[in-house]
Amino acid sequence: MERKAFKMFLKPGFEKEYEKRHNEIWPELKQLIKESGVYDYSIFWDKQTNVLYALQKINGSAGSQDLGNNPIVQKWWAYMADIMETNADNSPVSLELNEVFYLE
Repeated sequence: MERKAFKMFLKPGFEKEYEKRHNEIWPELKQLIKESGVYDYSIFWDKQTNVLYALQKINGSAGSQDLGNNPIVQKWWAYMADIMETNADNSPVSLELNEVFYLE
């Protein structure tokens, strides 16, 4: 088991829309993420900064951040691009976070 964490950036005023879209996550995207080895995935929102913090537990070494070539993921990125800070290819601006402490 490995844990990966990263942060993304939500555009101001889109908190409810972001949550709505994730509550209605596409079944094919959910299945793809699980098939990639992710079995525990949480995203937290810091309302003071609009930063989204994601944490994934994965079997293996690849997480959802490694699925960018998949057409389902690319479609999701395009769907989310209007409410998040994105790169030129619509992928969310994402910064990996290094773990400095873990209590089991």
